[in-house]
Amino acid sequence: MKDSKIKVNGFNLFYGSVQAIKNINLTIRANSVTGIIGPSGCGKSTFLRSLNRMNDVIGNVRTEGRVEIDAENIYGKEIDVVDLRRKVGMVFQKSNPFPKSIFENVAYGLRINGIRDRNYIQQKVEKSLQDSALWNEVKDRLNSSAFDLSGGQQQRLCIARALAVEPEILLMDEPASALDPTATLKIEELIHELKKNYTIIIVTHNMQQAARVSDFTAFFMLGELIEIGLTSTIFTKPGKKMTEDYITGRFG
Repeated sequence: MKDSKIKVNGFNLFYGSVQAIKNINLTIRANSVTGIIGPSGCGKSTFLRSLNRMNDVIGNVRTEGRVEIDAENIYGKEIDVVDLRRKVGMVFQKSNPFPKSIFENVAYGLRINGIRDRNYIQQKVEKSLQDSALWNEVKDRLNSSAFDLSGGQQQRLCIARALAVEPEILLMDEPASALDPTATLKIEELIHELKKNYTIIIVTHNMQQAARVSDFTAFFMLGELIEIGLTSTIFTKPGKKMTEDYITGRFG
């Protein structure tokens, strides 16, 4: 695939002697949204965290195979994990703003990367808040605590914080699962806008959400990738019976 951003070949992941991810092979296109679905405990989040090596922080983790981003193996010995995580941003299930102002939450990544230019920081904070569809709601209270925001606003703030350091890929782990339907819709609309500039992979337990926001959908079961394809195909004419059984609610 000529516009592929991520290529995963023969990827296995073990927690000690337990194999959590089994022989994953897939390709993810640039500027697309790939949804990962499957029952709880099937390895969706573990696989997602493999794409920016967040699993490294857990002791006793071992991997095999290759995960390439722009044709570079991110598990190679020469890889700087800090650089990798700058390139591959992450938004978690529970919004986790820092106990700082709205402005400082977004500026945080810039400051820890050594940027001191006030004008630059100001511009990046504004642009990131605009890109996360939050600017108009917070522009008059940037010095207020991030904890004053609603749950949906806090999640968009976390997205702004991830965008500020200019990643190329955005990983989202159940980003709307704790939100009400209105806030969820805003996040979904935002994902649709963001894919113009970012490659997005979203783990979701909500199949309707996967159908709405994803260009491609991957179905995981017990650490294995059962099937991946165009979302329209996966949801209407899946190639595997297990996929069909899951999507039609026969298990899961």
